[in-house]
Amino acid sequence: MTEEKKKVPEDIRRDLERAVALHDRATSDHDKCLEFNRLMGDILARLEDAGCDREAFRVMGILVHCNPREGASCDKTSMVGEKVRKLLPR
Repeated sequence: MTEEKKKVPEDIRRDLERAVALHDRATSDHDKCLEFNRLMGDILARLEDAGCDREAFRVMGILVHCNPREGASCDKTSMVGEKVRKLLPR
């Protein structure tokens, strides 16, 4: 049995685009980093509700590596940024 791929709703796609831009600014701004983390958590819940399991799994993979810490730079910024960009539909 093959799993049907669900289309990501437009509002979630727009928030994913916002997350990419936010992550680019978050690398040197702790508040932006926290905002990115919260946005991705919200996107995860909405993807799960929409039945977009594949994309939700990918967002979970990003959140595993996204651990905002005040006063510390992100040591996984390149990897997380690349993963976030791959979420955007081409």
